[in-house]
Amino acid sequence: MKQENKRTSHQATPEVSPAVIKRLPRYFRYLRELIRNGKLRISSGELSKMMHVTASQIRQDLNCFGGFGQQGYGYNVNYLYAKICEILGVGEGYTAVVIGAGNLGRALVRSPMFEKRGVDILAMFDVDPLIIGQTVGDVKVHDMAELEKFCEHHRVDIAVLTLPKNRLHEVAERVNALGIPGIWNFTGGEPDIADSDIVIENVHIGDSLMTLCYELRSREYAAEEN
Repeated sequence: MKQENKRTSHQATPEVSPAVIKRLPRYFRYLRELIRNGKLRISSGELSKMMHVTASQIRQDLNCFGGFGQQGYGYNVNYLYAKICEILGVGEGYTAVVIGAGNLGRALVRSPMFEKRGVDILAMFDVDPLIIGQTVGDVKVHDMAELEKFCEHHRVDIAVLTLPKNRLHEVAERVNALGIPGIWNFTGGEPDIADSDIVIENVHIGDSLMTLCYELRSREYAAEEN
């Protein structure tokens, strides 16, 4: 049974390149830090030094959404942060469930990441009878068999998958059938759900580690050549 996901309508987001979208969370983090430090105004040049992105690229990125700056003045930090939050959906009241209450799932639930980004974790789900009924932080672990019933009574926007890779397809199909519109997938696999408009973000932690190893190896080779 598909859940209803009704939200207040918003103006359509303009088409933006994936590269720009991937940089938006960095703006969010840096602007939040500037606000903590009491910074009220910043130029694209100052921001470029912090983020190691050219000032021209910053202006191009922000112009995709209207600009937000004034020539000779720069950017109002609080205003720009609020606009980035709006673009990224922070404060929209999105909700999530975590499927898989192992070490990774528990670590994610205990981190302040969700709260800082305005996502409320409603519940965790697992198949292990020794784990079911426990609480992680203040989030209860439910029996996976109760997922459909839970979604009948709660609007869920995001399913965070931290379960074994061999169960990915089965669980992704269940999530899709329930009408949950987003999957944040940490299983290491990539679900293939036919005839679905579900949004899937696959996180491959190992890929990030291998990228770091590549950079280290390249630096070592460069040092040897010099």
